[in-house]
Amino acid sequence: MHRVEATHLQPLTRRLRPLAYALVAGAVVVLALTWVAVQTQVTLAGFLNGESLWSKAQKQSVIDLDAYAAHGRPADLESFRSNFTVLMADRWARDAIASGDYEQREVEDAFARGGVIPEAIPGMVFIFAHFSAMPYVREAVAEWRSVDTSLAELEDTGDRLEHAYQTGTMDAAAIDREREHIAELNRYIEPRAKAFSLDIANGASWLGRVLFFTVTAVALLAALLWVRFARRILAGIRGTEERYSLLFDSAADAIFMVDEATGAILDANHRAAAWVGCERHDLIGLPLSRLFLEGSAHSGVGLLRSSDGTTRPVETQSSLVVWGQQQVCQAIVRDISDRVAMEQERKIAAEALASIAEGVIIADADRRVTTANAAHQKLTGIPLHTLRNNRLDATRTLPDGRPLPQSLWDEIAAGDNWLGEVESRRADGSVYAELMSISSIRGQDGRPQHYVAVVSDITTRKADRQRLQHMATHDPLTGLVTRSEFERRCAEAITRAAHARGAAAVLFLDLDAFKVVNDSYSHATGDALLMRVAERIRALLSPNDVAGRIGGDEFTVLLSDLRSREEALVVAEALLSAMARPFDLGDYELFVSASIGIAGYPLDGNDAVTLIANADAAMYVAKMEERNALRFYTPKMHADARRRLKLASELRQALQRQEFHLVYQPSVEMKTGRIVAVEALIRWQHPERGLVPPDEFIPIAESLGLIRQIDQWVLQRACEQLRLWDDARLPSLRMAVNVSAGSFSHPDFLASVGQALLASGVSPKRLLVELTESAILRMGEDTERAMLALHNLGVAVAIDDFGTGYSSLAYLKLPAVAYLKIDRSFVTGLPASGNDVAITEAMVAIARSLGLHTIAEGIETESQHEFLLKAGCQEGQGYLYSRPVSPEDIARLLAPRPGASVTKRLSVVPPHRA
Repeated sequence: MHRVEATHLQPLTRRLRPLAYALVAGAVVVLALTWVAVQTQVTLAGFLNGESLWSKAQKQSVIDLDAYAAHGRPADLESFRSNFTVLMADRWARDAIASGDYEQREVEDAFARGGVIPEAIPGMVFIFAHFSAMPYVREAVAEWRSVDTSLAELEDTGDRLEHAYQTGTMDAAAIDREREHIAELNRYIEPRAKAFSLDIANGASWLGRVLFFTVTAVALLAALLWVRFARRILAGIRGTEERYSLLFDSAADAIFMVDEATGAILDANHRAAAWVGCERHDLIGLPLSRLFLEGSAHSGVGLLRSSDGTTRPVETQSSLVVWGQQQVCQAIVRDISDRVAMEQERKIAAEALASIAEGVIIADADRRVTTANAAHQKLTGIPLHTLRNNRLDATRTLPDGRPLPQSLWDEIAAGDNWLGEVESRRADGSVYAELMSISSIRGQDGRPQHYVAVVSDITTRKADRQRLQHMATHDPLTGLVTRSEFERRCAEAITRAAHARGAAAVLFLDLDAFKVVNDSYSHATGDALLMRVAERIRALLSPNDVAGRIGGDEFTVLLSDLRSREEALVVAEALLSAMARPFDLGDYELFVSASIGIAGYPLDGNDAVTLIANADAAMYVAKMEERNALRFYTPKMHADARRRLKLASELRQALQRQEFHLVYQPSVEMKTGRIVAVEALIRWQHPERGLVPPDEFIPIAESLGLIRQIDQWVLQRACEQLRLWDDARLPSLRMAVNVSAGSFSHPDFLASVGQALLASGVSPKRLLVELTESAILRMGEDTERAMLALHNLGVAVAIDDFGTGYSSLAYLKLPAVAYLKIDRSFVTGLPASGNDVAITEAMVAIARSLGLHTIAEGIETESQHEFLLKAGCQEGQGYLYSRPVSPEDIARLLAPRPGASVTKRLSVVPPHRA
């Protein structure tokens, strides 16, 4: 707590000592009484004269102002101002005397301006100064003061009227309103002015009587003199106390009056009570230190505690006052919350500037560097003392080396921030790219006083952006351009060819049997093959040609600036030759081929998309007709491609329109001819095309990703059909369902099998999943896990088309594999073909040794049936027994036919290919 020296205040007895002197001087007063009486009479005359002049001036002011309000004559306003000057002069003199701080001559001059008799002025000043509390004078002064506010309103009204008349904004309604206001003020002033005059007259009468009795009674005069002195002193003390109380309670700071000896609060102002959160009387007697946090009451800066537990930072300054024998401490407590908050903000700003990761430079209005943070020095290696006073715009340049333009600073001066890429130089001379943001700090005049630049190294970011741009336009595996980038460059080539009246061509290359490589080896091997293919394509192209990979094993080549069709043919033949050479992939040497379609500008299309689509159509024809071949685009290919696209579009809606249905081909027991199972086969009954063969729409479904939905539908309908046959009390059958590689390798395949069985209530043992070797190959390392899951579910698996692909005997040992199907390609030549006989007998023997059940497909003759029966094959399928038929036909076939031979009993449906 800041402490100032003690101030000694006079005790009350010392301040009343003049009263004793007055008694001693009583004799002198009596001798001088006659002179005083004369002077008093003069003074009273002056009071009466002054009152008269004041009242007259007051009334005339109202009259003049009302006239000015009504007519707007400057003379009325001037008269009002003249009379109002009398009122203000008297008021100023009165208040100056009441304050106790005045110059005698200035007060006398003020009364003289009010027209008071000059001889009476000193006496009036004397009475006002020393006897303002005497009877009648006190009341008169009170009445006088009571009209101060109204007189001030009169003056304001005059100013307002003058302004209105000068600006021409005065209308009749305003005149009436202002005159009514003047009349209202006059109604308030007039009775008080009369009371003032009456008090002055009564006071004069009273004073005359006092003088009379004083002359006749010296003792009484002395007593009255003593009383008069007492009143004056008490009035001064009261005025001091009032002024002190006014200052005390209206202070913006909290003030505590504290007993120096005990530390108890003697008094506190309203502000102190408000800050502490209690009433003033509750603070009396409390120790001041209790209001502060420990140690804060006696320090310059501390925390003042409120009753609700909150605190505020304060600064305390105290002074010691001696009242008689008591020492009192006056503690003035100032709220410094704003200052503390500002200091805290500055501290946070300084710490933030020091800790921010980006470099920050601050320059003055002339763009000369004043400071920079540590991150900037770390970024550039340039210390602050070297950087200081350098111009900010000299420390950076634009990426092309040009200096920062003046337009940049004009933009910032206009109130905007600037953000852009610049080039900066480190202390070692190396150049790097920065992202720079510049803003300004403005003064009260709106002009920039400081500039703040924030910089960050974007070298890595630029490299990443360039890398991302390359990744966005290039295939990550092969490095060839993507489809969108290929289309863009193709469009540019077409534009150049159009201007030069030249030609361009697009070659669409698709690897033959690439899926077999992926399924037989691994996706890693397939990726390695694609990279080698891309290398061979790039090696055959000129710098102006473009190679792209637009998906899977599909590649495109753009040949620009061609003069003839034969140039495209030469490149295409070279590509075919390059693809035909073996690919050395480390552990494997693979042989693949490619099919290529060619479309040229301007004959085959005028835009990139059309050229690519037509080249794709030509490639499809090459693949379908021959493979390892090339074809030029013809309009008929486009029609075929459109037909396939239309079929693909219709295939998407076939499930929703319920255009699919199932037929079932029986599987019979070879010895008895009894139907023991059926195979569910899907058919598409197109509303316009009729029956669409599966080999036409199944590849399209696989390419569109619809094969999973179709397989799920087949699985659900097949299980539902089993339930319907069971409900019809038909003999129990096994249901075989073909599952594509895409469905079998999908994570949700097992769940879909379980859902179909659960929904139909069919036993899992009656469901047989038929898988091709390619489907098993596609699963890779997950094959055994999937097979084990099916085995645990109770579902058996049949290996279909075994021996026609990349056969592996290891597949036959997988869990759940219980059936081996002998492909029709081996059955067709039986029993005449020695090779087919050997293969079939070997497959039956292998299955028997592994405990597998064999099913032969494509049996069409009795000789085939007899051979397979003797070889040990358990079941057979084929047109010898039945073609695929409807569920109703299956029910009919299950009906017994007693008396027929085995072969006759089996030939329930004439051999007929559907």
